Formats: sequence, structure tokens, C-alpha cells
Amino acid sequence: MIYSEVARILGADVLCGDDMLEREVFNACSSDMMSDVLAFAKEYCLLLTGLVNQQVIRTAEMMDIECVCFVRDKKPDGAIVELARSKGIIVMRTPHLMYEASGMLYSEGLSGKAEHDG
Repeated sequence: MIYSEVARILGADVLCGDDMLEREVFNACSSDMMSDVLAFAKEYCLLLTGLVNQQVIRTAEMMDIECVCFVRDKKPDGAIVELARSKGIIVMRTPHLMYEASGMLYSEGLSGKAEHDG
């Protein structure tokens, strides 16, 4: 799956990273707890979260997460979007709940398991 498909499936607005939407996404992680993201997220994945602060982007950078999608129509402020842009991280937002968004992506074939060689 590629990130443009993720945006289409979730009805998401892309806030930054439009030029990276043709990259492949290999798996996803859903959490509002960045400690869980640090423990369980895989590189090159999509992070679904309702937590809206700069720590989300910093965690994504540390974990080589290429895309953060804010759920529940949360809107990150300009500083968060700019930080993501400077780190080369795609930012989206979707009106769906985290549970719904996770299920939608899973039903379209996006797994939580690592399927990428690195």
C-alpha cells in the first residue's frame, strides 16, 4: 500500500508531505502512548494517534516512522506540522476514531506486523 491510498481509505487531509505520498507503507501502529510506540512500532510504518504535540513527531523521527495520522479530526498546530515537514514526515488527519481507522486499514491489507526488510 502507498500513503496516498492510506489518505483515500481514511478520507484524510494531508497537512504536509504531499511529495512523499507514493512511498510504500509496510505496517501500522495505533497508540496515544509514545512509550508504546517506542516499544512496539516498526520502522517505515504509519502511526495513528490522537495525541497532538511535538513529542509525537520527535518519537516518529526516532523510530523512522514516515507518516503520522491524527485521528478524531485532531488538528496539529503549525509548529507541529513545520517540525514534521523539516524531519521529512508526512502528516495527515482523519475524522475517524483510532479504532475505526485501524480497522479500515487492516481490512484493506495493512498489517501491524513488520513486512519490510529494512
